[in-house]
Amino acid sequence: MELPKTGEFAHIGKSVAIKGELSGSEDLYIDGQVEGSIELQGSSLTVGPNGQVRANVNAKVVIIHGKLEGNIRASDRAELRKSALTVGDIATQRIAIEDGAYFKGKIEIHKESPKQAPNSAISSTASARSSPMPKTAVTETK
Repeated sequence: MELPKTGEFAHIGKSVAIKGELSGSEDLYIDGQVEGSIELQGSSLTVGPNGQVRANVNAKVVIIHGKLEGNIRASDRAELRKSALTVGDIATQRIAIEDGAYFKGKIEIHKESPKQAPNSAISSTASARSSPMPKTAVTETK
């Protein structure tokens, strides 16, 4: 059993079944049953080998050892371990799927947002120059 690496995490044991919306700001380890939605934007979710989750998930990191049915949005990474059974779409920056893991769905890899480059002022000036100049009427007087 791989528990989250941070000191603070919540644990849902094998004999626990939850229906509804879960949200929080600490890591969550599920070895029981959860149905609904899971919102852990800055934290990680680990579905243990006995975990059975039917929920859409939004977390920083999602690690699956058990069963998860639902869409996953992992802002950092998603990991499907060899015992994972996952059905649903995954959107993340990084993904790892171990040999033996089952996955049915589509994967969308997001690139990291580029840092504001110091050349951005140059490019915006250049684009401003390339825009057409307004036409003005010029009349000659003698």
